[in-house]
Amino acid sequence: MKTFLLAFLTVYTTMHAVFLYRVHGLFAGRKGWWTALLVFCAFMVLAPMLCRVLERTGWEMPARLLAYVGYPWMGFLFLAFWLSLIVGAVNGVLWLLHRFAGLGTGSLLDTPTALGVIVAAAVLSFYAAWEAQHLHIERVRVSTEKLPAHVPRLVVAQISDVHLGLNGRHARSERIAQVLRDIAPDLVISTGDLVDGRPHALEPLLPVWQNLKPPLGKVAIVGNHEYYVGLPEAMDWTRRAGFVLLRDDAMTLGGLLNVVGVDDTWKDRPETESRLLQSAANGLLTLYLKHRPQICPDTLGLFDVQLSGHTHRGQIFPFTLFVAMMYPFFNGTYTLDKGSILHTSRGTGTWGPPMRLLAPPEITVLEFVRKE
Repeated sequence: MKTFLLAFLTVYTTMHAVFLYRVHGLFAGRKGWWTALLVFCAFMVLAPMLCRVLERTGWEMPARLLAYVGYPWMGFLFLAFWLSLIVGAVNGVLWLLHRFAGLGTGSLLDTPTALGVIVAAAVLSFYAAWEAQHLHIERVRVSTEKLPAHVPRLVVAQISDVHLGLNGRHARSERIAQVLRDIAPDLVISTGDLVDGRPHALEPLLPVWQNLKPPLGKVAIVGNHEYYVGLPEAMDWTRRAGFVLLRDDAMTLGGLLNVVGVDDTWKDRPETESRLLQSAANGLLTLYLKHRPQICPDTLGLFDVQLSGHTHRGQIFPFTLFVAMMYPFFNGTYTLDKGSILHTSRGTGTWGPPMRLLAPPEITVLEFVRKE
């Protein structure tokens, strides 16, 4: 955790420094405003950690107020940082052309580019906030011979990375619940990171989730954020919300399908995962719930569909590009060896900034149809 905090502070401080360097020309002769901006940025660097500290120590309202400022700023700052780098790259090319070819003036004007960065980042932030509020339904159709003869069709809805925490939790829950009611699936599955705040503060949300009662029930696994906020409390909340929680466990639902769920880990556990899946080898359709979209070769052929999340498809472009390098199966549906399939959800909520850019939130609807 200390390593993570140090890395976060280093990266986030650097992003602020790049942004401040790009816009400093706007504050020439305005020392008071410049000082105020420096103080604000220094406070924003610490804001995400202060939110967690305030929340953990019972200061719920100050934590929420700080989150309403700090997390949107994080999204804006992320976009402004990349736009600032683009301006810097363009200036570098112009300088080279001017230095070695005698073309142009050598750089873009500071004031117009600074204003352009701020305006463009603000416009993109507003759009990203809008995109984050509009759930997309991603449909995956799978033909299978493993459904019983009397069941021609089975519908499973996957939510993932809802991140119920300080920001927008009640509105988010209501929005997701309404879409799930409209879909009317046979089974609802959560593939981790449902809880991302102190569970006692999420008590008012319980009825929203408890009132979702699909015929085969609701099944969940834990993600990395359940560990961050306190695993025992997060699991207790998830169970009271009506989910059956699978932790390195398997179950058969209604004599129709198997659901196998594993705890979130950084690395695959070939022996544990393959043993779990083999324990459910009864000829029925098998869903494998694994928070991170990592493929353990030993498990291929032991499940029909692996459902994962975690990546958010980067959530805010261009972070997408870095996530794609870390997780090759970072978004969408993939056909694997030995007849297995993987679907990685973009996530149903947001982490940190309540924004999504070129990565709209999704609820996945898997329609299993019996192959004649």
